Amino acid sequence: MILENVDVVSDISKEDFQKNYFKKHKPLLIKNFASRWEAFDKWNLAYIREKAGDQIVPLYDNKPADASKSSDAPVTNMKMKDYIDRIKSGPSDLRIFFYIITDRLPELLKNFTYPDLGIKFFKRLPTLFFGGSEAHVLMHYDVDLGDFLHIHFEGKKRILLFDQKQSAFLYKVPLSVHTVYDIDYENPDYEKFPALQYAKGYEIFMEHGDALFIPGAFWHFNRYLEPGFSMSLRALPNKPNVFANMMYHVFIMRYTDKLLRKLFKAKWVNYKQNWAYKKGTEVFEKYSRSGR
Repeated sequence: MILENVDVVSDISKEDFQKNYFKKHKPLLIKNFASRWEAFDKWNLAYIREKAGDQIVPLYDNKPADASKSSDAPVTNMKMKDYIDRIKSGPSDLRIFFYIITDRLPELLKNFTYPDLGIKFFKRLPTLFFGGSEAHVLMHYDVDLGDFLHIHFEGKKRILLFDQKQSAFLYKVPLSVHTVYDIDYENPDYEKFPALQYAKGYEIFMEHGDALFIPGAFWHFNRYLEPGFSMSLRALPNKPNVFANMMYHVFIMRYTDKLLRKLFKAKWVNYKQNWAYKKGTEVFEKYSRSGR
């Protein structure tokens, strides 16, 4: 993979952000972004444990979803306080996905301020994501195609970003928003997945309080290097063509895939994986012949 750094700032005006990043669909890291919040000292695992400790939360791990089950089925459930104790006590790949603050912990809504960056955030869906020191999230892009600001807390986190032009090099799986399951983005196997050599993207390391602007439909791979959690503030697409594409993703593509998975189970999953590998091999051979 060909990885470069994103631009990094400590502060930015709305005008500068809109002109140089939002309209150009370009990622940006804002260091110590959340430190300006009055309640910044409450954004830690201890506070979450105190306020939501008895809530039962669904947990996921690094393994691909079981082909015989729904792709969004958790591997287990646990009390929040037990989960936080688990990930803080030692290595763990357990993570919490899409914890909606408005529904689960609404008092957190008063502990942060939406940034004045000219983005119309969807305030119904500020969400938290948690992970242990071994947890990662499969390379994917978000099905709603929205732009979002990703703010990280506690331990360090590594993120890889790629735009949609890199889809073939990443071995995109058909009728889905993820790549093939067995690519190790921490130690890429270029013999097995040679097209990855041509994938051009960004590598970002986030720390407590940092915020990362991720443009809509960008591929992202998240790796928790230490126990921590992040909050995503989302903005839904407002351009007609992007909105129409979002509707296709959410209501046609996703449910078609769910139906075929339910009908054919592992056979359908394996077919998609093989199809993606074949297309990736084809694009690698094409680029190798062209000498690019």
